[in-house]
Order: sequence, then C-alpha cells, then structure tokens
Amino acid sequence: MADRKIVDDTHHITQKRGNDQLRREIWVDAQGQVTRYNLAYVNHAMHGADNGRVVGYDNQHGYHHRHYFGVVAAVEFTSFDDIEDQFQTDWTALRSTG
Repeated sequence: MADRKIVDDTHHITQKRGNDQLRREIWVDAQGQVTRYNLAYVNHAMHGADNGRVVGYDNQHGYHHRHYFGVVAAVEFTSFDDIEDQFQTDWTALRSTG
C-alpha cells in the first residue's frame, strides 16, 4: 500500500489580522507512521521569497529540515510530534512580533 495523505489543511488568516496562512500536509504508511510532512507559515508581507514561506518544516529531498526566511537548515528528527512542537513555537513567536 502506498503512503496516503491524512492531513491537507490550509488555515487562512484574514487580511485584517495579517493576511497569512498555515499549511499542514501529512502522509502515513500502512502502519500509521508519518512518512512525509510539510508544515508552513506563509506570509508574503513578511517574506517575499520561498513562495512566501516564513517558517516551515518538511522532510522532502531526503532529509528533515527547517525553512526560515529563505534559509534552509537540517534539523534533528526525534519524532513528528517534536517537529510539530518546534513549528508551533516558531510561527507563534513570529505572529506575536509581526
């Protein structure tokens, strides 16, 4: 059985509140283990490059990494829950300063 996408969410934030969005995509294998993910906070007003992605985490291109204002850096992967926590911390901090 091929991996299947179990989450494909985009949460739009109104223009009055920043005109940004949160994007979550998650794939799992037959055993329910996360095999692929893409978490992104997109705000074109804060960052015009990288398709507006201000901060994001994914495991494309064969490694786990973080996007932050266009800079891509490898991250240590301990669990998907940990990655989600890191993402939540990052975008919440940006929203409170933006």
